[in-house]
Amino acid sequence: MRKLIIFSAPSGSGKTTIVRELLKRFDCFEFSISATSRKPRGQEQNGVDYYFMSSEEFRERVERDEFVEWEEVYAGTCYGTLKSEMERIWANGHVIIFDVDVMGGIKLKRLFGQAACSVFIMPPSVEELERRLRGRGTDAEDIIVKRIAKAEFELSKASEFDFEVVNDDLQVAVDETAAIITNFLK
Repeated sequence: MRKLIIFSAPSGSGKTTIVRELLKRFDCFEFSISATSRKPRGQEQNGVDYYFMSSEEFRERVERDEFVEWEEVYAGTCYGTLKSEMERIWANGHVIIFDVDVMGGIKLKRLFGQAACSVFIMPPSVEELERRLRGRGTDAEDIIVKRIAKAEFELSKASEFDFEVVNDDLQVAVDETAAIITNFLK
């Protein structure tokens, strides 16, 4: 059976760090690289961190029905999961692991039902989330303000996921998540 693991959380909750740790522990996992219409940040690489596209290319691919799901996460900035990416991973015989925005995670869970395990990574608090975002040093002040405002909405969607894991202590969160996934894969 083709399975998938979905991780979603407000930006700064630590989901990407948790996903990276899980990829080291589970050799059956392969990371689904999302497509985005935003520009690369820092050391991000096309085809490794994201498939970077212009807004026009992204919209053209939407019109050609090349996405399983997609969302305009911030005004003018889209993210989505390419059907070809999922097929590539399943062709390798792997379980897909997603690191997607909250609405994308909800859409994927609705589409794949029992074949998917969805995990919402909770920050300990909105204040801690803000501290983490500022500590990353990757976003301008206006972006941080937008991310915090969006986080409050996203936190209200946590109950739509199969599991919620509070990332107060990274090692505990990774271990808890690994146990959830091990049980799901059985």
